[in-house]
Amino acid sequence: QVQLVESGGDSVQAGGSLRLSCVASGINFPIFKINWYRQTPGKDRELVATIPNGGTTSYEASEKGRFIVSRDNAKNSAYLQMTSLKPEDTGIYFCSVNYYAIDHFGQGTQVTVSS
Repeated sequence: QVQLVESGGDSVQAGGSLRLSCVASGINFPIFKINWYRQTPGKDRELVATIPNGGTTSYEASEKGRFIVSRDNAKNSAYLQMTSLKPEDTGIYFCSVNYYAIDHFGQGTQVTVSS
């Protein structure tokens, strides 16, 4: 059974930083690409960053230069380091893995950035 658990969300002032964590179980973690998504009220869940099992990480334009995605395969974990946070970064952040053609998500972690 695939399980993803996010943590690290908090309420911060604009300009602050947070590091989100995602711990996976039930999969051979090192071979899977991990995606980070953000959900805000009234909007579709949007892709924020991706880290493949090898190769280049990728980011949405508004996050490039401010967010860094990484992984520690020995800990079955992925991370999203967020800096220079803006109020528009507010939302619930999810990590996700596509496992046998099904997208699995964790329960999410809330990030609130106040101006």
